Amino acid sequence: MLNLTQLLRVPNVDTGLKFDISPDGQRLVFSWNKTGKWELWSAKSPDFAHKFQSLETLESEMEGSKFSPRFSPDGTMLAYALDIDGSESYHIVIHDLNTNISTDLTPQIAYAHQPNISWSPDGKILAVLSDKHGQFALHLLHVDGTAGRMIKNVFHPCWDVTWSPDGQWIAIEAESMASDRSIYVMPVNRPRKGAKVNTTQLKINGQVLNAQNPAWSPDSKFLAFSGENNEWHDIGLFNVETQEIAWVNESTGDDSQPAWSRSGQIIGWVHSEGARTRFQFKERSGAVKEKKVGDGVHSFPQFIDDSVLILYEDPSHPCDLWKINLEEDSIMQLTNSLPDDLRSAEFIPPEEVWYAGKDGTQIPALLYRAKDSKRAVINIHGGPNWLYQFLWDPMMSYTASRGWTVLAPNYRGSTGYGKKWQNASRYDMGGVDTDDCAAGVNYLLENGFADKDKIGVTGRSHGGFLTMTCMTMYPELFAVGSAIVPFLNWLKSHKNSREDLQHWNIENMGDPEENRELWIARSPYFFLDKVNAPVQMICGGNDPRCPASDSIDARDKLVELGKEVELLLYKDEGHSFLDVENVINSEVKRVEFLAKVLEK
Repeated sequence: MLNLTQLLRVPNVDTGLKFDISPDGQRLVFSWNKTGKWELWSAKSPDFAHKFQSLETLESEMEGSKFSPRFSPDGTMLAYALDIDGSESYHIVIHDLNTNISTDLTPQIAYAHQPNISWSPDGKILAVLSDKHGQFALHLLHVDGTAGRMIKNVFHPCWDVTWSPDGQWIAIEAESMASDRSIYVMPVNRPRKGAKVNTTQLKINGQVLNAQNPAWSPDSKFLAFSGENNEWHDIGLFNVETQEIAWVNESTGDDSQPAWSRSGQIIGWVHSEGARTRFQFKERSGAVKEKKVGDGVHSFPQFIDDSVLILYEDPSHPCDLWKINLEEDSIMQLTNSLPDDLRSAEFIPPEEVWYAGKDGTQIPALLYRAKDSKRAVINIHGGPNWLYQFLWDPMMSYTASRGWTVLAPNYRGSTGYGKKWQNASRYDMGGVDTDDCAAGVNYLLENGFADKDKIGVTGRSHGGFLTMTCMTMYPELFAVGSAIVPFLNWLKSHKNSREDLQHWNIENMGDPEENRELWIARSPYFFLDKVNAPVQMICGGNDPRCPASDSIDARDKLVELGKEVELLLYKDEGHSFLDVENVINSEVKRVEFLAKVLEK
């Protein structure tokens, strides 16, 4: 059996935000929790491997977790996002690589920034996304400390920003309808030729395009993006002068995270089909080619010379940086997060399976098939616009090695299986997605993976919410449940959330007053009397997405109802726990709580 604490201590390179390569291609900087804390690490050429130097001077000056590093155009400075308390109210910090002096450009703020940052070509200004005025909008932040200002509000929460290399354009990615995104191309510092150049929202045939991941070509003539092209996302090119859009490729599966070679002659992206991904690329007039490290998850490709640097993880390897030579078949691992004593460990490989939902629809899922299993857990992913792929997941690997079969549904509302599947839970969250997860019980029983009274349910974030809807809507199916950073009351959680989160709620569940009955019907808080099995809730005191107050209220009500309940509150954590000791403590206690019932 694997050791859970040992697995949870295994570090990984950050998978949620980008790493960066210096303009001269000689230095690599990334966020890594190798020491148990999220710090910035660097490596130097020629091969980067085994030449790491932690930016330790940052640790003493700037307390907090450091993410999303960005080199200045001359390579002498880094900008990065600093999360001080887990609340995702990121500060924007610059670090001088010559003097090792760090400066917080946003000290003592009472508002938040997105972690995505972009430098002006002259290195004097940062384009940042701030909710200083109540909504995430585009602000310009001067590196010399002079006052910044908002220059564009698209009146939808903004998520990403990138400045064109010639300094004449800024592309903004913002939320749109449902779970869609939209890209705006805004002129800045354009030569005046009489007529004003307006901000352009990407459209096709007059319809706003569902588009994300903007990436400028080196000559600033084209903006690459991942856009909805019928059922799937393909890579598109927007010509800033002609305003025309052309598709680089059209395929089954989703293509995302476009990146340009430094010459601009090659464009690459991540291609995803269900649980597997690979890196694809093509020269402008050539055929699509592909490379992969393995059958796991690739992300955030960046070109350097004749190679691409990319993040990669799979069920037996945590996320690390790899270098893939595009002209040869050579692949080099740059970071080594997995300790030597785990390299020969036996990890049960997941299988991609399909099972019948409540209405007969086939539900995709990952199955970790334990040996001689009589106990099982349904593990529900968050998002909901996300999916379980062949990634590193210590919890699922450990529980499978313990003898519990794990079923991880990619329920309706998940990404990765087409646009219709992703939108299938709109205005029905906590409904059809709950049904899809609960239907997994029949699959487990029919295939002999568990006894009827030995099936638990657990999940994080939206998966924590669905854990609680499973416990209230299908109480007869589950012997125990553990909800990690859940929300339970749509109305209260919405009222206490940031504007960007409120926007998403309304787009996907309708107006809280007009649809009040639906919001109540999909809130497990109002149906806690239906719970008839032990339930655990684990939450962070600084969580901006799923407020801890939801779990506290639910705990109090369950106690009043005489139900068996355990609440674990980590006061200094947010939605994603950043302190490895808290991660270990919470996950060990989650397993212990489930085991008290499943192994009784």
